[in-house]
Amino acid sequence: MRIGIDLGGTKIEALAMDEQGKELARYRVDTPRDDYDGTVAAMAGLVHLLEEKTGRTGSVGAGIPGSISEKSGLVKNANSTWLNGRPLDKDLSAALGREVRIANDANCLAVSEATDGAAAGKRVVFGVILGTGCGGGVAIDGRVHAGPNGTGGEWGHNPLPWPNAEENPGPLCYCGKRGCLEMWVSGTGLARDYQQTTGRQRSAREIIAAFEAGEREAAAIVDRLEDRLARGLATVINTLDPDAFVLGGGLSLAQHLYESLPKRLPTYVFGREVDTPILQARFGDSSGVRGAAWLWPVSRERSTFSA
Repeated sequence: MRIGIDLGGTKIEALAMDEQGKELARYRVDTPRDDYDGTVAAMAGLVHLLEEKTGRTGSVGAGIPGSISEKSGLVKNANSTWLNGRPLDKDLSAALGREVRIANDANCLAVSEATDGAAAGKRVVFGVILGTGCGGGVAIDGRVHAGPNGTGGEWGHNPLPWPNAEENPGPLCYCGKRGCLEMWVSGTGLARDYQQTTGRQRSAREIIAAFEAGEREAAAIVDRLEDRLARGLATVINTLDPDAFVLGGGLSLAQHLYESLPKRLPTYVFGREVDTPILQARFGDSSGVRGAAWLWPVSRERSTFSA
């Protein structure tokens, strides 16, 4: 049995699944915000609940909104800031009495969708989380590619490519720099653009609904979002040229993205030829927690990847 944990800023979700990826049980609790020890205890408690429910013991993987530094062994770059500077993998392993594998939540999305999701069988998959923020992750042969710095896929903290005068220098990001992609191609960025343009406040979900209903102001905002997103994805193609993009997060539910982005990408990609599929995550909000479970590799005979 495999157990996956998705540690978010507001909730922690955990599921157990068998070797074929069939879900056996699932639990969710509120995240103990700003409480590191409480967070470790909550994660361990979910594992115990799953094992009691199923009567089986499982390997444990966790996806977090940050990464473990190879140099220090401590969490870095987490927007759930109480995790930063703490040895989460070691503390959770100690609480459970077994090895725990931890990866960035966007990498978990990529692993999930590359293993048995929308991009199953694709060798190099770039997963994109378009939610409150903007994350990215890379899976190669169904396994996380984090790199020696633990920053593989962190495209959200690259600057917006080819900015126009109105986009310079860009809004201040929580990382301390200005103009990061995360501040443009996210639910937060969409809502900020709408408020600055119209003087009215709306959530990203409300803006997308207004766009789909034909509101002209919302259409202009969404058009800018899609153009910025195309610019960001073009730089990934120019650098990595993945076999597929998979989009997750709340904004990924906007079906217009899958019509618009393939048309926009050739404008920005070197050579102007683009055959990269842009896919919606098969497992939606569950992609991260499933990918965490798949951090323990699939056995060779069950692998979906060709030689």
